[in-house]
Amino acid sequence: MKDLTRGSIFKHLLSLSLPVGISILIQNLYLMIDLYFVSQLGPVALAGVSAAGNLTLLIVGLTQIIAVGTVSLVAQAIGRKDKQDVDVIFNQALFISTILTLLVLVCGYLLADTYLALMSSDPAVIAEGKEYLYYYLPNLALQFMLVVLSSALRGAGVVKPGMVIQFISVFINTLLTPVLVAGWFTGHAMGVAGAGLASSVAMLVAVLLMFVYFLKFGQYFTFNKRLFMPAAEPAKRILNLGFPSGGEFFMLFFYMAIIYWAIQGFGPAAQAGFGLGSRLMQAIFMPALAIALALPALAGQNYGAKNYARVRSSFKVSALVISAMMAALSGFCLLVPELLLEPFTQDVDVLEVASVFLQVIAFNFVPAGLIFTCSGMFQGMGNTWPSLISMTLRLVIFALPVFWLSQKSSYPLEYIWYISITALVIQMFFSLYLLKLEFAKRLKPAADDEGGNIGEQENEIDTGEEVPAKGN
Repeated sequence: MKDLTRGSIFKHLLSLSLPVGISILIQNLYLMIDLYFVSQLGPVALAGVSAAGNLTLLIVGLTQIIAVGTVSLVAQAIGRKDKQDVDVIFNQALFISTILTLLVLVCGYLLADTYLALMSSDPAVIAEGKEYLYYYLPNLALQFMLVVLSSALRGAGVVKPGMVIQFISVFINTLLTPVLVAGWFTGHAMGVAGAGLASSVAMLVAVLLMFVYFLKFGQYFTFNKRLFMPAAEPAKRILNLGFPSGGEFFMLFFYMAIIYWAIQGFGPAAQAGFGLGSRLMQAIFMPALAIALALPALAGQNYGAKNYARVRSSFKVSALVISAMMAALSGFCLLVPELLLEPFTQDVDVLEVASVFLQVIAFNFVPAGLIFTCSGMFQGMGNTWPSLISMTLRLVIFALPVFWLSQKSSYPLEYIWYISITALVIQMFFSLYLLKLEFAKRLKPAADDEGGNIGEQENEIDTGEEVPAKGN
């Protein structure tokens, strides 16, 4: 285990974020390849796939609940050397994932038309979205199995197999996408259906490989038919731990769904432009997200060691690094958004919508980075509810004006982006306020014990000097 309670916070942050960043980069490379081939099919196909693909956020929210609960409880049970509880949690998580897999498949195929009709009023967009979703649903459903198995391994401190299998899955997906979507080598192009099928095949391979690994090398985990049954107590433990983290993705799903619903009257080009711009925005956020995901370990170790000055400095250093990166990326999008967009589409209307979207939403980049930082700190201190509360506030602040605006006969599309900026900036200030309250509540001993030395220690940390924990 790496000791993060000593040494340069900046160096720790970079070393921790590197493997996370590589993993996110691999995933984003696939997304960009997928986006490229789908965008070549035209704005209608891109709009349909973007609207259908928004369901991924809902699935990520559900998988996050199971993942966080499984990792935490398995790790605690292993720490106690309680093999029985490991088996209970592992098998109960598998049972929950099996139920959710079946529910996603059944509800997805039954409700696909209803969902897409809410996202778009254009029959062609709905048809493309439905075709994609029918082939993409197995990918969404199988994610639960993969997440439970990989989370159990992470709880045991084993991360390499999950990363290797993820890389294999992304590699297969990347190879299949041009073959199935554009008909490379076969001459039979499936269009949007090929994009969905490529994702589902790759996910199936990943799940099978993970099961093979468990059967051969997962000695600490036991598949038990008796424990593979509904049980209220372990299920409640898993869901309670993971709900705040998953809830954020639920809020984000509804947030994006409201946007697709609100802009459907502007036509397929508007939905395609937003879909393209938002996908690229996710890629732009990758460096900040990598640092934010590394922050809980850094803040958590120092919080556990009662090194409260370093906890505060972890926030300051990460906030500065993330803000600097996001400010640079914001400037790039403001000045030359077309450099990012033109490789994916030459449609004038789609380019115009996506360019304006990136230029306007670029003002959100720094606030979004600070929100990521706050979320990482909340996780590190063991309380993720403030993140969910702030995201809920953002959703309410955004949804109410958009619903009011949608009643108007006509309005510029940019008004929705302006409302989005306002909601996110308010969320940023609210998150910072909640973090201040959390610091006052949890780090109060820092003021009592360190007194006037806090500022001195923080200055030393910021310059990379080692700061020993008090009493060591």
